[in-house]
Amino acid sequence: MSSFFSFSDPNVQMVTLGVMLLGAGAAIVGCFTFVRKRALVGDAIAHAVLPGICLSFMITGQKHPLWLLAGAVVTGWLSLLFMDYITHRTKLKADAAIGAVLSLFFGLGILLLTAIQHSGSAQQAGLDKFLFGKAASLTQQDVIVFGLTTLLVLLVVFTFFKSFKLLAFDRDFAHAIGLPVRLLEFVLSTITVLSVATGIQAVGVVLMAALLITPAAAARFWTDSMQRMTGLAAGFGIVAGFFGAFVSYTAPSMPTGPWIVLLLSAIAVISVLLAPRRGILARWLLQAENSRKMLAENILKSFFSLSAKKEAISEADILEARPFSVTGLGRGLRRLQRRGLVQQSAPRTWQLTETGQIESRRVVRLHRLWELYLSHKLGLPADHVHNSAEAMEHLLTPEVEQHLLEELEYPVLDPHDSAIPYDIKTDAP
Repeated sequence: MSSFFSFSDPNVQMVTLGVMLLGAGAAIVGCFTFVRKRALVGDAIAHAVLPGICLSFMITGQKHPLWLLAGAVVTGWLSLLFMDYITHRTKLKADAAIGAVLSLFFGLGILLLTAIQHSGSAQQAGLDKFLFGKAASLTQQDVIVFGLTTLLVLLVVFTFFKSFKLLAFDRDFAHAIGLPVRLLEFVLSTITVLSVATGIQAVGVVLMAALLITPAAAARFWTDSMQRMTGLAAGFGIVAGFFGAFVSYTAPSMPTGPWIVLLLSAIAVISVLLAPRRGILARWLLQAENSRKMLAENILKSFFSLSAKKEAISEADILEARPFSVTGLGRGLRRLQRRGLVQQSAPRTWQLTETGQIESRRVVRLHRLWELYLSHKLGLPADHVHNSAEAMEHLLTPEVEQHLLEELEYPVLDPHDSAIPYDIKTDAP
């Protein structure tokens, strides 16, 4: 372990630096592919570069990374042209075009690879590693090519970042304001093909789509900013590359490429679960909080209607007025008690505090204002507005409430001729 972190071994240096460069470059390009909803295009390109690699080897007779990269870029670009032609000139949808192109090019690649393997050429050894990747065999030449490719990707993305972002989110608007959309798409497609073509040597054609899309998908859960998303995705790619090389070094039987993809997948799963706004846990907590809020406000509405007859309200009275569950009512009352909105006057009997009276009037006021808005502004019958108001009253902000008051000119009665309760101290009409 210590020998790995010392980076004294040249092989460790090459492999670690190479996969970190690949992870960063592919992740940055993958963000734009992901946002444009073209995730599977990366998979098609990854499979389509295989015949280019084979043809390059058959023409040059050597496995120089520059020649292999050139062949991969050519067939990768051809696959994009094929997909674009099929999508725009036939009745086939994009998913069918991707499947057709992927199958055609990958089948051709396997055919050429088989022919090379039976050719008897001594130079063909190891060419099949492009199928599944062989990051542990990266050489200094490979790393130089990877570094130059990643540097080119960074320069292009930095130069055209705003244009790429606009193209990714709203192509029609980009065209309307005069941006050279076709040229931008050409540049973005080119760096995507370059990233895919360089990455397959580490993870192979089978797993390359994961290296392109998974960091972007994970980063999307953490931010709404495209700048931060690309930065996070690049960071995830670098971290996965580093620890993938570490696992492969400490356990030589473990391949580097698949471990990089597994680590990226683990990052994605953690992001799906724990991201602060979009994660499953955050959404569950928000839904739970909203459920508690709705329960508490519905209980306050029951107090408002029942308090017109008597000050102290029993739990039985509340259950009779509205179909709460017994346990739900208990939880809601305790929550309101902690907030100082109700107080217990006798066993299983409650009454509103002064603050609770104000809050209960607010909830009922929002309900009746929304009913009135639906009735007057949208023309809905009075007997059709209650359910909508039941749902919306918990979502209306103070700003929306003020707008409703002004729009309706501080009304006195709702559509059912019930009085709209105002707080005498602050917002009486």
